[in-house]
Amino acid sequence: MKISTFFYCIGQGIKSTFKNKWFTLASIATISACLFLFGICYSIVVNFQHMVRAAEEGVSVTVFFEAGLPEEQIQSIGNQIKAHSAVARADYVSADMAWESFKTEYLGEYADGFTENPLENSANYQIYMNDVSRQPELVTFLETIPGIRRVNRSEITANAFSSANTLITYVSIGIIGILLCVSVFLISNTVTIGIAVRKDEIAIMKYVGATDFFVRSPFVIEGIIIGAIGSLVPLAVIYLMYNRVIEYVVNRFAKLSTLISFLPVNEIFSDLIPISIILGIGIGFFGSAVTVRKHLRV
Repeated sequence: MKISTFFYCIGQGIKSTFKNKWFTLASIATISACLFLFGICYSIVVNFQHMVRAAEEGVSVTVFFEAGLPEEQIQSIGNQIKAHSAVARADYVSADMAWESFKTEYLGEYADGFTENPLENSANYQIYMNDVSRQPELVTFLETIPGIRRVNRSEITANAFSSANTLITYVSIGIIGILLCVSVFLISNTVTIGIAVRKDEIAIMKYVGATDFFVRSPFVIEGIIIGAIGSLVPLAVIYLMYNRVIEYVVNRFAKLSTLISFLPVNEIFSDLIPISIILGIGIGFFGSAVTVRKHLRV
């Protein structure tokens, strides 16, 4: 293909975009609305996953050792625990540390009546996981280590977080699928209208020997342009809205500020910008290419 032909096809695609401006604007508006909803859902899902991960970091498994176990063997067990792939961090709490923490939190001045450490055999490891869904696997591993007498874990909490992550994934896939189908449908309608308007022109082009690529490419370029513009508009709107919405939520629900934390807008948009642009251009290309092949029959 000649360079001049390539640029001619691009020019025709741009002209076609503005020639059917009302249909183009309607398609851009609807795609923008779909990608706006996608961006909102994406921001909510990513923030929710961030909160779940932050909460997961507080879920731990605690192991207690047999009475009289030498300190060297405890440290050896600790090394085995830290080497497990499911373990993000393991903090050792000695009997003295456990007693000091208990006195400070629960006894206060009444702790002076104790001359000995009643938690002498309470040395333990607080184990934090990099994936809370792997808790059963980790517990099974810990129970096989000689010297460990008890493993404390919270199965309900771990299952709740695992279920939440699974639900978020399925909901996200469902929403994205619906929005993509709607957007492709709209692009398809716009291109179909363009084909109908230029039906005689296309027929003449074929009679004088125009190739299939030469006839189809302006419609495909038109769809790509519509998709690209339709992806940029919602990005700008969401960027302007994000910080204001977060600020409103934080101020409105100040009591929950210690429980919820939001990602900064730049961290959200580092992934959202390329995803939205690729989706917009992909929707435009796919919708127009399929429609042109179906209706032109060239």
